Amino acid sequence: MIRSAAKKISQKLKLEKIVQTHRIVEINQNHLNHLIERVAATERNSNKAQDSIRLALGRNELRLLTLMDVNDINFNEFQVFSQWGEDGIIQFLLRKMPSTPKRFIEFGVEDYVESNTRFLLINNNWSGLVFDGSKENINKITNSDLYWRHDLTAKKAFITRENINDLIKESGFSGEIGILSIDIDGNDYWVWDAINNVDAAIVVIEYNHRFGPTELKTVPYDPKFERSTAHYSMLYAGASVALLAKLADKKGYDLVGTGSNGNNAFFVKKSLRPNELKKKTPQEAYHQGKFREARNKKGLLSYISLDEELKLLEHLPTINPLNSSLRKKGNKL
Repeated sequence: MIRSAAKKISQKLKLEKIVQTHRIVEINQNHLNHLIERVAATERNSNKAQDSIRLALGRNELRLLTLMDVNDINFNEFQVFSQWGEDGIIQFLLRKMPSTPKRFIEFGVEDYVESNTRFLLINNNWSGLVFDGSKENINKITNSDLYWRHDLTAKKAFITRENINDLIKESGFSGEIGILSIDIDGNDYWVWDAINNVDAAIVVIEYNHRFGPTELKTVPYDPKFERSTAHYSMLYAGASVALLAKLADKKGYDLVGTGSNGNNAFFVKKSLRPNELKKKTPQEAYHQGKFREARNKKGLLSYISLDEELKLLEHLPTINPLNSSLRKKGNKL
């Protein structure tokens, strides 16, 4: 009897200890969840505050440049959400072309924190379609306040010349749009060449400044092309500004300039280009980039010079699609 009672008491004490432990764990978990939510809220508020500051500064810059009215594409550069001065250039072009349709398409946007059209979406209240190949990036966009505050459509897709027209059509963005922005780090030339169901007033497209102002070349088309695996340096991608200008002319566009950082080229539809917006040759428009984004074989920034970058690229194949000539100086990768 005594042993049985002692056993019951022992079991009861163990049970009470387990319950107490569970309560402590639950309290600690609730406290941890509360802390996580506070940190997340602080981060969200911090991001909102940063966005508000950026927008205020960008709008002030825009007002000042509008009043100054200097007819120079690079003088009008400023950065709000773009990587370099694209936000300012786009606003400059729109001042020259006020009847531009207020719709855009941009692909290669990652999580859309840095992009060519975010300022346009917020400041000018445009509607837009954006693509990225990462589901995580698209989820970040669709779960953000930006997505309900503005008329934005975000879709996951790995862009190729075979699927781009269907993706645009399925998203309801065929026809006239204001801006088409292409930055997919590889097949940019091939995808723009393939697009046939969009009539954009302005096209913004990345060029590879290392290919120079006169050479007609791009990386050969590969529907699975990814810059990170094509070459460890991350330099082997895209097309020359001269080749893009040739394609633009065929599609009915004039080159009007490039960003002073040497990254994006700007094209305007010939029939819409005002006389004050001068057409430029690739040599006139070209800017050589000074940014050092090359990686070493470990994936770390190597900070090598332009000459060293060119040595890495000289062995890699490029093609001139205008005559299908493949240029390859070696097999070294």
